Formats: sequence, structure tokens, C-alpha cells
Amino acid sequence: MNKNKYAVIMAGGIGSRFWPLSKKEMPKQFLDILGVGETLIQQTFRRLSIICPKENIFIVTNNEYFNLCKDQINGISDDQILCEPVMRNTAPCIAYAAFKIHSINPEASMVVAPSDHLITNDSEYVRVVNEIFDAISKDDTIVTLGIQPSRPDTGYGYIQYEDTTLINSNINIKKVKTFTEKPNRDLALQFLDSGDFLWNAGIFLFTSRVIIDSYRKNLRDMYDIFKSGEEIYGTVNEKDFINRIFSSCKNISIDYGILEKSDIVYVYPSSFGWSDLGTWGSIDTHLPKDEENNTIRGGDIQLHNSKDNIVILESGRECIINGLTGYIVVESDNSLLICNKADEQEIKKFTSKLKSNQ
Repeated sequence: MNKNKYAVIMAGGIGSRFWPLSKKEMPKQFLDILGVGETLIQQTFRRLSIICPKENIFIVTNNEYFNLCKDQINGISDDQILCEPVMRNTAPCIAYAAFKIHSINPEASMVVAPSDHLITNDSEYVRVVNEIFDAISKDDTIVTLGIQPSRPDTGYGYIQYEDTTLINSNINIKKVKTFTEKPNRDLALQFLDSGDFLWNAGIFLFTSRVIIDSYRKNLRDMYDIFKSGEEIYGTVNEKDFINRIFSSCKNISIDYGILEKSDIVYVYPSSFGWSDLGTWGSIDTHLPKDEENNTIRGGDIQLHNSKDNIVILESGRECIINGLTGYIVVESDNSLLICNKADEQEIKKFTSKLKSNQ
């Protein structure tokens, strides 16, 4: 296995759209939310360990999830868990990992992936990532994975690509033209009709050298912050350094901070059974249904004259529902959610208000 291949798993989110199953103390990446016998982060680590040596896989997470990572990822070392003292979006997260990995191996190539996405075709995913690793070793480029869209989903980001392909690659890697975040339905329909838009999977590949130089060009303040620690990474002083400087980083995504500004960004059209599992609806498509298209899990649940619902309860609960259509009903740890499916994008806002009143 190529020792220059590294992986970074982003695992710092709190999964508030999946309240009440996902809560701050136990976010969705640490849950077996699909009931398959593995949590989402365990699936992600296992998949990446086919591509990279296990010791080359790093997890960037919040300080308070260190023990969860240790408990769930068998054999991972403390040094492979990079802890953020505060949430600052994906640009600081990836910068920390890139500088850390570059200090270990200046010849490193990196794949960066979220911890909480679903991929159903592991073999195709592994093939795609390995081919892109080969491509970025030949060209100074950033490659993001784009997913062939199957519907006008308004919850995803979209990538438009040009006909230009990466010169030194024998696969169809396209030059990125535009990024659009969560369009309305009419615009999403136009994107599908045009044929040159892909869903943004949030999975990126680059060499550590290229991404660090991209920070220097496009996020100079952040570059200077992490550059100042280049003699500290891998020492006993690393944690104190990160705790001291991290809150001064701009709260910005790598999409806005780097990708939308750079002229070396390409996208690879892919299809490997991807979902970002960002909403209850996205999870619902992967769970079994009854004859009335209801998803039922846990507890002793009776549905009458009801269809198109998601009902998830803790085991041992008894529940009778009559005359309900198109709702999400989820109960966990003395918390209860009842929400119209059409309003599920509002759950994050609803939970924010709930916390502010506690």
C-alpha cells in the first residue's frame, strides 16, 4: 500500500438535523443510524483503510469527541485524532490536517471525507479515489468528487463543469466552472436539464503541498496561523498550540475559502451510491417500508390509516398512530420530535430555539 496516501475524516459536526437521535453529546457520525451494525464513522474509517495505511488516517473532531473516536475506531492512536477546541467549519479543519500531515511526509497526497455520509458501493468508491490519487500525483490540482444527480434536490450543493479535462489523466476529470449551494427547486431542475451539473459530495483530493499553497494564495491569514506551528506539529506542544490559535481562525468552509477562488479545481463525475444523510428524508430512502410507505423502527408501533411517515422509537415503547400522513415522529432519551416531512429543513432551527430556552 502506498505510504504517501493519507486520509482525513472530518467528524466535528453535531448533526442537529437528526435531533433527537443525534445530540451534542452523541452526534450522528457516532450512531448506527441505519441499523447495519456499524456507526457512520466506523464505515468511513473501514472504507478508507482499503485505500490508505490505517496509521495514515487522521480524524479531525471536537475536543469532547476524542473518547468517542478512541472507543469506536479500534487501534487508532491518540496522535491520529486531531482535536478542535471550537467549531470553525471545514477550512480550518482541513488546514490543521494538511499542515500536520505535511510535517510528517512532505510527499503526502490526501483524501478528505466527511464522517457521516453513506456510500453503498465501496468497491467503486475505492476505484475512483485510487484513480484520482494517481491523477493528483501528476498535476498540481485539487479534485472534488461530483455525484451524478438523480433528482432536483434542493439540499445539496451543485458543481458545474466545463468540457476541459485534466491533461495528464486518463480518466474524465473535468474543470470546475461554478459552485452553487442549495438552489431552489426551479434552479435545481434547470441544472438537471443542462446535463453539466453534479452534486457536490464534499470529498476532496490534493497533495499536502498543493493545498497548503492554496491557503497561502487564498486564505493568507489562516495560512500564517498554521504555518507558525510548523515546528510544533508532532510535539508535546501541539495541543496547546492548537487550543491557543484555533479560535482566531475565520469560520469559513473550504468551498468558499479555497475552491471557489482557485483556478486549479477539477471534478470527477462519479456514481458509487452516495448520500450525505443530511435529512431524515435522505435516511428514509435507505430504510425498509411497510405497504403504506411508512418507515417503522423500534418499539411496539401500530399505524392505522397512516402513510408516508417515519416513526422511530426506543425499544420497549408502545405507540398507536391513526390518520397521520407525511410526518416524522422520532423519540429518544425522553425527547420527542413530531414534524411534517415538508418542514424537515427547519429542524436545525427548531432545536436551536429549544436549546436557547433550556
